[in-house]
Amino acid sequence: MSLTLYEQETIINYNAEEQTAEVYTRDKTVMKKLDSLTDEYPEYYTVKESLDDYSKTYIIPKRFVKFYRPRNISAETKAKAAENLMKYHNSKSLSTEC
Repeated sequence: MSLTLYEQETIINYNAEEQTAEVYTRDKTVMKKLDSLTDEYPEYYTVKESLDDYSKTYIIPKRFVKFYRPRNISAETKAKAAENLMKYHNSKSLSTEC
């Protein structure tokens, strides 16, 4: 069975009282990331339930759920960053040709 992109959802659920969040996912990319974190940091990440190959529920510290402001970058800053990146890539390609 293959899931459509729409069906590959992730739901994060927590409340004000508890210190943990529950993460339910059917997205293989998210599952792979959380499985890796579970292996590396079992004191923080745990698998609560694995129903099948298509979904898992994890328990994580609520403080690991973050929300960020969007970055507002001026056109001038973007152009300068692009220029610096091109210089970097050019210097790397020149150093590997020798």
